Amino acid sequence: MKSIIILCLFVAVAVARPNESRYTDRYDNINLNEILNNRRLLLPYLKCILDEGKCTPDGKELKSHIREALEQDCAKCTKAQRDGTRQVMGHLINHEQEYWNRLKAKYDAQSKFSTKYEVELRQIKAH
Repeated sequence: MKSIIILCLFVAVAVARPNESRYTDRYDNINLNEILNNRRLLLPYLKCILDEGKCTPDGKELKSHIREALEQDCAKCTKAQRDGTRQVMGHLINHEQEYWNRLKAKYDAQSKFSTKYEVELRQIKAH
């Protein structure tokens, strides 16, 4: 009986781990095109992650994971987050160069991670 309880505990921990190894998917359905195509919506997010303005709950969540996501190549991201990250970075690289440079200075001052994204996403246009 004791063995069965211990086995159940291990199974429960193993099942729980995948959820803990991913970022929350609570905000995966945000309409990124709407935000990226409207500076009135975009700028508060940029100011939030640059510590220049207030943050919405989704902005706080984003901000709390930026450095780790960059350093670990978005290892804990869902597919929607990985795709969204590429879309947002492509938009910033191609349309908001000043903010892109400021974000790089804050989160990747030595350009260890951002250079590969710049080369790849330089010409990708956000819709």
